Amino acid sequence: MPHTGGPARAVDYGDRVKIALMDSGIGLLAAAAAVRRLRPDADLVLSSDPGSMPWGPRTPEDVTRRALAVAQAAAAHRPDALIVACNTASVHALPTLRAELEPGLPVIGTVPAIKPAAAGGGPFAIWATPATTGSPYQRGLINDFARAVDVTEVPCPGLADAVEHADEQGIDRAVAAAAALTPPDVTDVVLGCTHYELVAERIRAAVERDRPGRAPLVLHGSADAVAAQALRRVGAAPAPSAEPTGALTVLLAGHAAELPVPALAYAEGLLLKAVSPAV
Repeated sequence: MPHTGGPARAVDYGDRVKIALMDSGIGLLAAAAAVRRLRPDADLVLSSDPGSMPWGPRTPEDVTRRALAVAQAAAAHRPDALIVACNTASVHALPTLRAELEPGLPVIGTVPAIKPAAAGGGPFAIWATPATTGSPYQRGLINDFARAVDVTEVPCPGLADAVEHADEQGIDRAVAAAAALTPPDVTDVVLGCTHYELVAERIRAAVERDRPGRAPLVLHGSADAVAAQALRRVGAAPAPSAEPTGALTVLLAGHAAELPVPALAYAEGLLLKAVSPAV
């Protein structure tokens, strides 16, 4: 579920659309792949600082400082919009990022998709980092959008780090532990960390294993929504095509790099790798 703010920015279609994404690590892959699917011709700038992970336990001030540095590195490449593909950064740093970068650069934040999950009316769970689970911020979203629905907050210690490093055994352990805390009657699960979207089907399989005979589980991520919102903010309509042609720029702590090796363990990373890095 994206935050929005500021007027839409017109794009000169004599040039490609360029969308930047930022996160602490490879959690931005899901939203970047969503942009790539909607606009295969869009140039992408992926800016992260995996050496500073995890951001969740850091103070709001520290998160804001690090997020601003990652955002400024992306902004130096003159994108048409910036997606903050990180729940923690969106919670703590979005006002500072917007004050620093807008109106020249539209900034789109990410929050857990609690509102659409609640719209289904059934009991649902929110999988999130331990720092986010039970936080005033998440509780506020539940109070605003899901007051009449049975909601279970499920902490997922170690899952984001395991996904970041493509640690298969670590992912399995963390997913199994969180699935054991998820009530068997839930109809939906909100993926409250962008990293979790990279292992969405493994999460689905683990939860459904304990609920035989029930309707298929509905998962709610944020990648598709923020990708669509970023294109709307710059006035770019979706234009799917058979082959991706947009360039890819990867920044790690502000320095040009290739996609981290763990990113290629996921379908989203392989989709992005299909285009040579921008020069």
